[in-house]
Amino acid sequence: MSLVKFLTSKTFFKQIALAVVALVVLSFLILKWLDISTNHGEFVVVPDLKGKSLETVKIELEDNSLRMQIQDSANYNPKYPKYSVIEQKPAAGSQVKEDRKIYLILNPSGYRKIEIPNILKRTFRQAKPQLEAIGFKIGKITYKDAIGEGVMEMTHKGKTLKPGDLLPLTSKIDLVMGNGKL
Repeated sequence: MSLVKFLTSKTFFKQIALAVVALVVLSFLILKWLDISTNHGEFVVVPDLKGKSLETVKIELEDNSLRMQIQDSANYNPKYPKYSVIEQKPAAGSQVKEDRKIYLILNPSGYRKIEIPNILKRTFRQAKPQLEAIGFKIGKITYKDAIGEGVMEMTHKGKTLKPGDLLPLTSKIDLVMGNGKL
């Protein structure tokens, strides 16, 4: 039998028709299986977790069939309680699939500690911007009889500080300045 006769025969057209029908049925079955196995069209709304403690977050996520993943602690935010959620992804109100991970960023227990720069023997005009640029605050300024007019001593809550000591961000540093008189 020649190729042209075979391509125009009833047997060839029956085989093509059976292949097309089998392909359509197989595609339909695969799509139905995907709908069922992926819960197509079924979503869970992500609750708002900001400001809540880890225990509360864990309970809420379990109730909504979601999981949590703690990513990191961010910079301390005094508006939120310690160890509470300050950021979440996906955002509250988003629709996600069941058993999805919600990524959380927690508020640390306090400001991170920063090294105190060496501002001894510097004038107040030099010392103040350097401390404030790092994140410290200037507390009480007292003057002491000394030849120089620079910073003679730094204290925090009555404790004498040395350059290189660590203090939490936004701490108040009291300065003892020389007044230029002897």
